[in-house]
Parts: sequence; C-alpha cells; structure tokens
Amino acid sequence: MALRKLSCCWALLLILGCHQVAPIAGSSVVVGDHNIDQILESNELVLLNFYTEWCPFSIRLAPIFEEAARQVYATFPEAGRVTVGRVNCDTEKNVANKFDIIKYPTLRVVRHGQMGRSEYRGQRSVQAFYQFVEQELADPVREFLTLEELHYIKDDTGVIVGYFMDKNNADYENLRKVASISKRECRFYAGFGQVSEGLHPAGENTLIFRADATKSSHREYYSEYTGSISNFDELLTWTDEKCIQLVREITFDNAEEIAEEGLPFVMLFYNKNNLQPVMEFKTVVETKLSHTSMVNYLTADGELFTHPLHHLGKTMADLPVIAIDSFRHMYLFPRYEDIHKPGVLQEFVNDLFTGKLHHYFHYGGELPTTMWENDTTQDEILAAVVPESQFKQLLPSPHRYTLINQTKDEL
Repeated sequence: MALRKLSCCWALLLILGCHQVAPIAGSSVVVGDHNIDQILESNELVLLNFYTEWCPFSIRLAPIFEEAARQVYATFPEAGRVTVGRVNCDTEKNVANKFDIIKYPTLRVVRHGQMGRSEYRGQRSVQAFYQFVEQELADPVREFLTLEELHYIKDDTGVIVGYFMDKNNADYENLRKVASISKRECRFYAGFGQVSEGLHPAGENTLIFRADATKSSHREYYSEYTGSISNFDELLTWTDEKCIQLVREITFDNAEEIAEEGLPFVMLFYNKNNLQPVMEFKTVVETKLSHTSMVNYLTADGELFTHPLHHLGKTMADLPVIAIDSFRHMYLFPRYEDIHKPGVLQEFVNDLFTGKLHHYFHYGGELPTTMWENDTTQDEILAAVVPESQFKQLLPSPHRYTLINQTKDEL
C-alpha cells in the first residue's frame, strides 16, 4: 500500500514537472506537413516557433510563446489575419528543412506567404512577442494629406509614393501587401482623392520610387512603376529591384541576421558627419565590382563599431576605412583612396577567395604588389591582416540557441 502511494506521488510529480514546460492548450497552432501550405497562403502574418522537445532553450521559451499566442488571438481573432504556430523539428523534418532551420528555437516570420529568411530576434517575453505582432499588423503605408509632407520624408532609405484615386480599391490593398513585406528596405506613402489629383492619369493610380540620399548618382533617382499595380508578383519584383540595395547598413539590430548568412563582410567604416564616402563606396560596388553572392557589402557607423576599429588599429580620426571580416580574421584595405583606381578593390576581394590574404596571415610571403603603392611597407601590410574577426561575436550565441552546425571554414 505504501509502495502504491509512493508510486502515485512520483506520477503526480512527473505530471506537474511536465506541465511546467508543456505547451498551454488552445494557444499556438501545431504546424506540420499537413497544414503548412494552407496556413502560409491564407494569413497576412505567420509567426512560427521551430523547436525540439530536448532543447533547453526551446523548453524555456514554450510557456512564454504559448501565452503570447493566447494574447495575440484575443486581440486579433479575425481569420486570415495572423497565425502563431509551433513546429516540432524532431517530427516535422520536412518543414524544418523547408525553412533551413540550423538552430533551436528559430522564430520565423512569414508575410503574405513570402517565406524569405526573416526571423524574429528580439526579446523573448510575452510583451515583446505581442508588441512585435501588433507592429507587424499595423498599416505599413503612411497616408499624406498635403504634398508638402513629402518634402520632409527622411531620405536615408528608398521611398515609394502612391497617388490613388481613392482608398477603397484593389491597387491600394496590393500595395499594402507588398509594403508589409518590404517596409524594412523602403518607406511607403500614399495620397488619395483631391491631394493626388493631377499627379496621376485620369482613371489610373500611379507609383513613384525615390532613391535614398546616398544612392550612387549613376542610377535613376526617380522612377515610375509601369506595370500593373494589381499584379502582386510583378509589383513585389519591382519593389525588390528598387529597394534592396547591394550595399546595406549594418547595425546592432540587424548584425546577427546578416552575420548568420555566413558571407564575409566587405565593409566601409564611416563618420556619420561625412556621408560622401558612403556614396563613393556604393558607386564603386554597384559599378566597378562583380555582383556576387559570396560577400556582403556593408556600411558601418564608426561611432557604433569602435571596437572592431580598435582591433584594426584605427580610430574615428582615420575614417573612412575599408576592411574585410572573414569571420576568422580582419583584413584592412591599406588606403581608402585606392577604391577609385580600376580593379584595386576588386583584387582585394578576390585575394580573400584565392587564399592570398589568408596565406600571408599564416605563412608570410609576398602579396600582389599591384595592389599597393611602392611606399607601403610589409610591416604596414602585416598590421593590416593580424586582427582576428570581431564580427563573429555577433553570430547567434550558444547561450541563446542550440546550434546544429557551428563550424565553418574561412573560405
């Protein structure tokens, strides 16, 4: 009898212990092969938690994520607005592979069926999750009531302006869909009725793209969309072409996401009080360098990233500075002014992949003399390649994720 009571106590303890980490019933949706396509196609926003039952970070997140889902559904109960779901990667390997999951938990965001590689990387709290969903569901297009407002739009990113006959039409709803996907790359504005009168052909709506202030001068600064605004795929393609730039700005907010792409950084450190080098760097990248998916071209505010500058032996007074971070070592481009010499920056990038920069770091020897001025000494070149990578510290942390594959070669 005593043994039976003891067994009952152990069973009760096990039930209570499991209850602490088990999902809260009736909150997030179980997602798998059987319903993934339907969920992605029928929702404005989908937030997915890719987890395993053995991952300690997944276990800690489970009750927080489930409570957040409960609050989201209480505020946004409409069908097709938002789905908060969970994917067990041990039992749903096809879905996990479809999203290229390499760490647990991964929180993926899908907007209007467009998967991309977007993730939620913010704070893991009920309030943070709820606020994220709330912000994502907010209208991504800002209405302007006077043309004067357009003169005061910040020009540090691309801008798409729509001139519509009225607000209740399919063209505008399609723009809102595209804007919700592309709002991190561009700002979206729209005017309706009388405020837009005379700015679009009679009986037609019009979209205009305006480039950011540091856009290189060889590309169109203003351009008009000539396709069908009601064609979602066509409009999204045009928006991507205009808004997604070859050179991105790295910040502490997006550094982990960019670093996880696993591509070496070719980056310009600049002084925010002088944006001329930013324009010059963008122009060289867009017109003089081969467009490759093997590197990330970035600009970085030197005031924010003083730590890697220090390891390069540089200060704010030395800006602008160009360097490559391979996630093992940092290689300094000896003279910023040489970007204007044909082929010099391209050769510096090429030498990362041929192994010349890496070989010199480990074994010494001569680097191509065509890259450097005659008065550049070997000691200066050695100092340029000594520092270890500083941006690898911004990769996803093992203190936050269970990483599946952490090992990558330099090249």
